[in-house]
Amino acid sequence: MSSKLIPSNPADVMVIRNVTPNIATFSVPFSRFGTVKIGGRGTLVKLSSGDLAVFSPVALTDDARAKVDEMGGNVAYIVALDIEHHIFISEWAKAFPSAKLVGPEGLPQKRAKQHAEGNDPKIGDEKFAVVFTKAGKRDIRIGEDFDADFDYEYVDGHGNRELVFLYRPDRTLIEADLMFNLPAREQYSRVPEAERPASNLTGRTFEGLNNPHGGENKWMKRFNWYVVAKDRASFNDSVQLIDGWDFDTLIPCHGDVLEGNAKEVFHKTFEWHLQGKKL
Repeated sequence: MSSKLIPSNPADVMVIRNVTPNIATFSVPFSRFGTVKIGGRGTLVKLSSGDLAVFSPVALTDDARAKVDEMGGNVAYIVALDIEHHIFISEWAKAFPSAKLVGPEGLPQKRAKQHAEGNDPKIGDEKFAVVFTKAGKRDIRIGEDFDADFDYEYVDGHGNRELVFLYRPDRTLIEADLMFNLPAREQYSRVPEAERPASNLTGRTFEGLNNPHGGENKWMKRFNWYVVAKDRASFNDSVQLIDGWDFDTLIPCHGDVLEGNAKEVFHKTFEWHLQGKKL
């Protein structure tokens, strides 16, 4: 049930801020296994056309809706960044019924099965307008106004089937599980200390494996090389393409936003994949 994966009081703990005038983030607490604090984040982007695109949306609280209205009001695209970040798609699609839904292969089937089982009221039967597949993935287009502002890559070699986007006007990379930036400070900043999950060895270990800032960062490199990349050749090809994009900010779903030095950190984190082999 999705209710076990999301905050019971999202309005009380959500952090809403503008990373740039055209980009707002909605950051919330989220833990795996009750101890691994990884956080969650949705991202709202204003296109040059004036329409909006939301990526991996979180709960549409009153404050979140107010931010949407402040930025223009018309959500034209709702994007699931991978097969895991989709719980609130139905909520946003109901609020913005003309929005085009975008996601990776496997997700429509996963949601259809969950909806048919009827065990999760948050999962609807909305139809996806654009579904990325491994075959011909770079020929798939989302929309004329969307494509005017974004480059994108389907990282099918990732276990969660990642979609990664570059918002060119603000040189900002938007992704879900391709790269974490733990610890999740911002996402837990409104949670009272006494209510935060206690860290244990598992939590501290996972946090260390997904903190890209220490030295040579070999543990994160090993984690990506041996665990994250399911089809390493395809994963390497995708990472090499993304590394060629021009960005200085990176917005992940898990952990803090990287601002100013994102390209440098990305390049260091995926060094082995960029070289095509482990040193």
